[in-house]
Amino acid sequence: MSRFVAITAVRDFESRVRQAITGALHGELQTLSPDVLQRGTEDVFNQLTGAPPEVIVLGPGVNPDDALKLATVLDLQYPEISLLLVADPSPEIVLRAMHSGIRDVVAPEIEVNELRVLLERACLAAASRRRGMQPAAESGQQRGRVIAVMSPKGGVGKTTVATNLAVGLGAVAPMRVVIVDLDLQFGDVASGLLLEPEHTITEAVHGPASQDSMVLKAFLTVHPAGIYALCAPQKPSDSDYITADHVTRLINQLATEFQYVVVDTAPGLGEHCLATLEIATDGVWVCGMDVPSVRGLRKSFRVLKELQLLPQGRHMVLNFADRKSGITVQDVEATVGVPVDAVIPRSRNLPFSTNRGIPVLQGNTRDSATKGLKKLVARFDPRTESLPQNKLHRRVVVS
Repeated sequence: MSRFVAITAVRDFESRVRQAITGALHGELQTLSPDVLQRGTEDVFNQLTGAPPEVIVLGPGVNPDDALKLATVLDLQYPEISLLLVADPSPEIVLRAMHSGIRDVVAPEIEVNELRVLLERACLAAASRRRGMQPAAESGQQRGRVIAVMSPKGGVGKTTVATNLAVGLGAVAPMRVVIVDLDLQFGDVASGLLLEPEHTITEAVHGPASQDSMVLKAFLTVHPAGIYALCAPQKPSDSDYITADHVTRLINQLATEFQYVVVDTAPGLGEHCLATLEIATDGVWVCGMDVPSVRGLRKSFRVLKELQLLPQGRHMVLNFADRKSGITVQDVEATVGVPVDAVIPRSRNLPFSTNRGIPVLQGNTRDSATKGLKKLVARFDPRTESLPQNKLHRRVVVS
């Protein structure tokens, strides 16, 4: 559990901090009076309850000199704690804060969404520093699940499935999910999530971000559903400067920082897709209910089996399912050779949500397509991992 401490007497700001924490950041907030700053770090920690804090917010309504003095001592004694100073971010204050070990200086009128992002990044920074302080044998860093969403051909709704899967997992693990758009020429994750990213994958795989996971997080775009996104390049030609080695290093970086890494790959089996499969823990194959799509998937499975690149976790999604298509679920399973795990029937809501840039799992839409997507998300929920495989692969029916 993340722990937050705010030293302030401004109730409006305290309320905003609580709103930022609730729902997205797991943890609780303890508020202390600004008077505590004058009594030193020992008195501060004597008043704390529960687990040691990960983030301490200094202000607003505190004396900047007292806050910076406390920050200097905390940075020396407890370097694993992230410190935020709430004050007018003048150049002088920012410079003094940097020398005192303050992570960020924010204005008192900061909005809740911006505050949520800063607190999440402060928690990640604190966790990173704690790992760095542990001996290598004790750190035992656990990698997140890398979920490659794939299809041998385009037009089967792969990005729609990937974005809804990421949003659904965001409810399971808030702020612990990142979606990567690996369709480097014509990726649509940004439009599918109604995002206007300041940075793209091009910047993330070059320069300092490729060497430091904390720097990399600055290149991610935060989505309102409590997930991060790393979007495709603005220009298709930029894909020429991203190699398979770049992709491998990028995904490995993200897997050490996030519980789930959802990768929306380009159609086919290009070098970037194969690089993803080499380190993926799960593969989600999206297939349309048409003969070319089914045959393409069968060929894809054959090639990947020969290359020994089939991830241990395999999940088959039948999209655009329709009883009137002339093909049954049994036909698809017999042709491809694997069971269908989730069926997403044709729905008016899905194209509408895609055009709006708001995934159906982000809202309260109720139909059979939403049910199918939720069933897919449930396959990655730790609470369902104990279910027997025959339960997970129970026969699906197209309504």
